[in-house]
Amino acid sequence: MALVLIVDDVPALAEQYAYDLKRVGGYETRVATGGKEALDAIAWDVVDCVILDLEMPGVDGFEVLRTLQRDGVRIPVIVYTGAGSYDRCMQAIALGAYSFIDKSEPMERVAQEVENALERARLQSEVETLKRDAGKDSTLIGSGQAIQHLREQIARVASIPSAVLIVGESGTGKELVARELHRLGADAEAPFVAINSAALPEHLIESELFGHERGAFTGANRTHKGAFERANGGTLFLDEIGELPLSAQAKFLRVLEDNQVTRIGGERTQTIHTRVLAATNRDLEMEIAAKRFRQDLYYRLNIHIINVPPLRDRREDVPELVDHFVALTCGKFGVSAKRVSSAAVDLLRACEWKRNNVRELRNVVERMIISSDGDVVGPQDVPAEVRGVDGTGPPVDTTGGTLQEQKIEAERRIILTALEKNDWQITRTAADLGLANHSSLLKIMRRHGLKRGT
Repeated sequence: MALVLIVDDVPALAEQYAYDLKRVGGYETRVATGGKEALDAIAWDVVDCVILDLEMPGVDGFEVLRTLQRDGVRIPVIVYTGAGSYDRCMQAIALGAYSFIDKSEPMERVAQEVENALERARLQSEVETLKRDAGKDSTLIGSGQAIQHLREQIARVASIPSAVLIVGESGTGKELVARELHRLGADAEAPFVAINSAALPEHLIESELFGHERGAFTGANRTHKGAFERANGGTLFLDEIGELPLSAQAKFLRVLEDNQVTRIGGERTQTIHTRVLAATNRDLEMEIAAKRFRQDLYYRLNIHIINVPPLRDRREDVPELVDHFVALTCGKFGVSAKRVSSAAVDLLRACEWKRNNVRELRNVVERMIISSDGDVVGPQDVPAEVRGVDGTGPPVDTTGGTLQEQKIEAERRIILTALEKNDWQITRTAADLGLANHSSLLKIMRRHGLKRGT
C-alpha cells in the first residue's frame, strides 16, 4: 500500500485531510506539521507521494522542494494551496512538483491525482531501468569464467574496424555478441543490419546483400538498397555465413576487398564503409575441404575470431539466466511475478542443453512460467525431457518398472536430493520445492517412506 505524506502547519486540517484520503483512496497516510518534520519523515520512511502546503512558517514548501531537488530525492509532490496563487504554484512546478490542487477540491479528485502521480513515478522508474539495461542481453548475463572471457574478447576487438568471425553452436547468442560488438564500437548510433543467410531463398540472397535496380529481374518493381548500402557507416551482421551460395560468396569477397558495391542490374559502383561481422555454427574448414566454402573468403573473415561458449560450459550462469528469463516472460505476458525454486534451478543447471543452448533454456523457462499455477515454480514444473526422462537431463534410473513406477522413483529422488541439500530442514526444503507448506512435504515424505538416515 502506498504511503502518502500530508504536510500542513495546521495539525487539525492535516489530520482530517489524511483521514479523508485514506478513506476515499485507500492509501496509508502520515502527517507532518512543518517543512523540517516533512524532510525528516522522508529521510526515515519510504514515502511514495507528498501532498505539500507551500505557505508554512520556518521551512516552507518551496524550501522542501529545493532540498528534495538538491538531494536527488525523486518522490512525486502534489502542491495544495488555499491561496489560489497560480504564479506560486508554477514556481513549485519549476522546482520539481508534479502538479497542484486547491484545498477545496473534492477528495475523489485528490485521490485520482495521487494515483496519477504514483503511476507516472512507476513509469519513469521502468524507463530508467530499460535505459540502464540497454544492450544487456541474455548471452552476456552471468559472472562465470567463460562469460567473463567472452566479454574480454568482445572488448578487445569492438573498436577495431576489421571483420570478425563469431563461432558457436546454435542458440548460444551469436547475434547478441554481434550487437554488443557494434554497441561498444566506434559509433553505436550508426546502422546495424542483420541478415540470416539461411532464412533467404537462394535467388534473393544477392539482391538482399547488394541491392537491385528497378527492372533488374522479374518482380523487381522498385529499386532496392542492399544490406551493404543500408549498413554503410555502420555494421553488417551476416548470420549463418556457411549457408551462403558460392556465387554470392565470390561477390561478397569482392565487396570486402574493394569496399565497393554494384546493385544487380546497375552500372554505378558505390563506395561503402561497412564493418562486417559474420557468424556460423559450422566448421568452415570442413566446408572448405568439401568445396562448399571459399578459402579466400574464410581468410578474409577470420581476422578476429570470437568463440561463444555453449551453455553446458557455463552452467554457473544458469541461475542468473533463469531469473532474467522469468522477468522477461512475466513482463511479456502480464503474468504476476514468479520465482523458480532452487531445486528446479538445479534440474535446469544439470541439463546438457545440446539442442539450442540459451535459446532452449529461454523457451523452457517460458513453458514453466505459463504452465505453473503458483508463485513458485518447482521441480514438478520442469519439463520431463529436462528432468532426464529422455536421457538429456540428470540421470534417473529407468532400468525397470512401469512408467508410473518410474515417475514415483523420480519424485522420490528429487525430494531426497532437496532434503539433503537443505540439511533436512523441512520448511526450507518445502519452499525450495515450491510446495504450499511443510505439511505438504511431510505427506510426500511419508508416502515414500523418507526420513533422515534413509
